[in-house]
Amino acid sequence: MNNHFKMFAAVALVAPVMAGCATKGFVREHVAAEQARADARTDSAVSAERSARMSADSSLTQDVASLRKDLDSLRTEYGAKITALENGMQFALPVHFAYDDATVRDEDKAALDRFSKVVTKYYPGSVITVEGFADPAGSQKYNLDLSKRRAGSVQSYLSSTGGVTDEIRAVGYGKTRLVVPNAKKDDPGADQNRRVVFVVESAQAPAQGVAMTGQ
Repeated sequence: MNNHFKMFAAVALVAPVMAGCATKGFVREHVAAEQARADARTDSAVSAERSARMSADSSLTQDVASLRKDLDSLRTEYGAKITALENGMQFALPVHFAYDDATVRDEDKAALDRFSKVVTKYYPGSVITVEGFADPAGSQKYNLDLSKRRAGSVQSYLSSTGGVTDEIRAVGYGKTRLVVPNAKKDDPGADQNRRVVFVVESAQAPAQGVAMTGQ
């Protein structure tokens, strides 16, 4: 009996220890499994983030390539001179006016159409300011009015025909900022003074304004 009692007593002492070990083992396994699932979720999130970033980078690369292609087209088809500025881009396009006239010339409409497509595609929600200029013939007051009418004609064209839906403003600067000094009327280079300048302030990001000059 004493031996049996000692055996039962030993079993009684060992059983809780074994149960405790089993419980701890179960907890460890459960924690390990949860950690594995958490790691899997983390890996999945990281993978998803990486995929999203790669997709965004790819999309940006395609957008840049598309913009470069359109800019190259402006250069080759319309003789545009494009210069990068700190706050955007400057475009020099052959958009001019006849002497003492504010009518948009037929030969300039294709360049204006292409300009409107580039602005609408890459700078949506922008504010476009059309700045008009005149050659030095005539009084300052007359040329100021003439330059405003030229800017207004281009503003109307872009709004009604060019497809631009952004806000467009028109201002005139008269015979200031001459491209060819003193050239007027039929003088060589006088038509370069009778021009408009397009300033595009991008709503998407600061330092993404675009200036386009028809010289």
